[in-house]
Amino acid sequence: MADISRVLFLRHLRGTPTAYIRHQRGTAVAHEGVGLVFWYRPRTAVISEVPVDDRELPVVFHARTADFADVAVQSTVTFRIADPALAASRLDFGIDPELGSWREDPLARLAEMITETAQQYAADQLVRMPLTDALVDGVAAVRQRVGQGLGGDARLAQTGIALVGVRVVAIRPVPEVEKALGTPTREKIQTEADRATYSRRALAVEQERRIGENELQSKIELARRGEQLVVQEGANEQRRMTEQAAAARISATAQAERAETAARAEAERVRLEAAARADAVRLVGAAEADAEAARVGALAGMDTATLVALAVRDLADHLPDIGALTITPDVLTEAFARFVRPGLTAAVPAGGER
Repeated sequence: MADISRVLFLRHLRGTPTAYIRHQRGTAVAHEGVGLVFWYRPRTAVISEVPVDDRELPVVFHARTADFADVAVQSTVTFRIADPALAASRLDFGIDPELGSWREDPLARLAEMITETAQQYAADQLVRMPLTDALVDGVAAVRQRVGQGLGGDARLAQTGIALVGVRVVAIRPVPEVEKALGTPTREKIQTEADRATYSRRALAVEQERRIGENELQSKIELARRGEQLVVQEGANEQRRMTEQAAAARISATAQAERAETAARAEAERVRLEAAARADAVRLVGAAEADAEAARVGALAGMDTATLVALAVRDLADHLPDIGALTITPDVLTEAFARFVRPGLTAAVPAGGER
């Protein structure tokens, strides 16, 4: 809308780039154009404001098809006022010179005219089509028919209206018919869904069967390997026992050989020790015999007194310690007879003579 400001008894109007302004004083046109700025007196001014921008008009209406089915058409019509001077002469676009607002609602009347015209052309197209064709091909057919009709409509041209474009969003039947029409599709989709579900279940069962077979094969393979493991362990244990027995036999043989060798060595040692002792005894005996022979030989040339002295010496060596000793002839004779060796006795003749 135009921007109007007040200064004393004058008014100042400032238009917009998308609004056509026509200022009349009486029958004369004082200002006319887009984007005007001017002063005026409200008492003598007649001002019209016509929008010249593109405007979109939602159009929703009902129509019948060739088989008497009710359908709803949802569309949008884009238009603009190509000849604002002509539109201002055919519709009341006058604004209040004090407030700048429209006295009436010209755009509502214009929208009603365009809606009725578009509905007329769309209904004329749908009445020749059955419901199924209208739902399948009706959007393009209705858009083309409405566009051609509005573009060549004489009334809109005489009002200065130019068509920019037509968009048909949807053509839909009543909910009951739409539900009935969608039933086969839904059933088909449901059938496909059920088939997919059954196929998925069958595939799942097949997969479970394969998994079960794989598990069974795995168990059989594990059992076979377990059996092989037991057999191998038995063979290993048998081999280990055989090796242990052989090792024990070898150890026993070695111990026996060592014991036999030790026994032989011990016997040889004992034999050698015995031989050594025998040799020692023999040598000692021989030495004692030689010593005794030498002694006898030495005593053989001695006199009786010497022999008695020696006998007394030997006797003294074998007697214990005594405090006092009384020697009588009988004692002396008996002692002499006991300690004198047989050889010496044999060497001394009876009666004490040699």
